[in-house]
Amino acid sequence: MAATDEQLALQLQRGDQSAVDPLVERHYDPLLGYLYRMLDGDRPLAEDLVQETFLRVLRGISGFDSSRRFKPWLYAIATNLARSHYTRAETRRTITDDAPEHADVLDPPEAALLADDEARAVSAALRTLPDHQRETLVLYYYGGLSLQAVADTLGIPLGTVKSRLSNGVRRLRQHITELDREADHEHYS
Repeated sequence: MAATDEQLALQLQRGDQSAVDPLVERHYDPLLGYLYRMLDGDRPLAEDLVQETFLRVLRGISGFDSSRRFKPWLYAIATNLARSHYTRAETRRTITDDAPEHADVLDPPEAALLADDEARAVSAALRTLPDHQRETLVLYYYGGLSLQAVADTLGIPLGTVKSRLSNGVRRLRQHITELDREADHEHYS
């Protein structure tokens, strides 16, 4: 039976470096996907921040409370790094036309184009949300965290997570509906 994240973190606290690989293997791809979405599709930056996240985990493992869950702690580190990037760079997010890099090569061309268009539409809609709603949505839907884990990661009450999710999903629906109307109008004009 595989060790839990918390057991692996405890091993790391005791100096057992063999726990590093299982943690990285388990969390690298989901964390990369989360940061990729948080950073508006900037894959090289997302990869850099994933590496920096794991470095900070290794440096700060002695401060990890093993009675708590590991995943919210990991995502809190990644979220803070993403926030710091924007604060340091004083950058505002812009909409890009970059296609996602994860299209399935076995899809017919039409399906791949449709998937790219849908992914771009969702990414564009996510960028219209306030940072606090975008972070909450991405942690929950793309990071796979539970509601309580999102609350722990962001340091906010559970009710606030639920509210942000509800309001964020409503705003996303509105934005995508507007885009659909504009596309229909352009198509029939």
